[in-house]
Amino acid sequence: MAVVSRGVCELRIRSGSGTAIRALLSSANDPHDAAFTEDWTTMTVQTLNREMYSEAEAARLLGISQSSLNYWLEGGVRRGKTYRPVIRVEARGGRAPVTWAEFVEAGLLRSYRRSQVPMRELRAFIDLQRKRYDLPYPLAHRQPFIGDRHLLFADQETAQLAPDYALVTDLHGQYLLAAPAEDFLHRVTWDGDLAAGWRPSGDPASPVRIDPDVRFGRPAIKGISTEVIREHRQAGESDDEIADAFDMTPDDITWALAYELGTATTQTAA
Repeated sequence: MAVVSRGVCELRIRSGSGTAIRALLSSANDPHDAAFTEDWTTMTVQTLNREMYSEAEAARLLGISQSSLNYWLEGGVRRGKTYRPVIRVEARGGRAPVTWAEFVEAGLLRSYRRSQVPMRELRAFIDLQRKRYDLPYPLAHRQPFIGDRHLLFADQETAQLAPDYALVTDLHGQYLLAAPAEDFLHRVTWDGDLAAGWRPSGDPASPVRIDPDVRFGRPAIKGISTEVIREHRQAGESDDEIADAFDMTPDDITWALAYELGTATTQTAA
């Protein structure tokens, strides 16, 4: 196991965990490359821990109710039973800001689109994953979905996770991602093995991305906020005029406006 530390940030990378470990190994004999790799890894971990959104804003971007997101983040009492958080290791109290890693893991839960998330079993499953990878947010990491599906399956079985919430299925000895987990895997933009972006649209062709380092994590296309594009459209500018102003294509403008319309419709329905 390779360990990279800097200040309060520490990432333990399992042998065989893809791009990050290969970079570490290849730089072992070059102190300049090693320093670059350490800085890059620390910066990436800091991004995962960065507070990005208010709880209400995160819920809006995810297209879920704030009460559901708060329940996943903070736990709560339902029918006289107290449930610990699913996403956070421990509840932070109140309406604490949502970090990038928390947002990403909430995106995975969102993919299952069910209101009654089995809190106890999911918590047990994620705790097993935390222990296995020595990471607070293991599902914001690509390795479980790519190289360690058999371990995902084993932890599901140990936690007695219901089939409707399984991330992996066993088909005659082949471990396949369930449809929601597959959808999540392809929605995320991976930087090495860590989540660096997220596609809010269910359509793989959509260029709208949420990136913690672009526009403060607001939905954007080519670095231009979709909200700004909508504002220009509401001001009476044509799609071609907006595209010319921002060096974009008319298709980019169509995608941005479709995303903004869909978000507004979801908020109205909620």
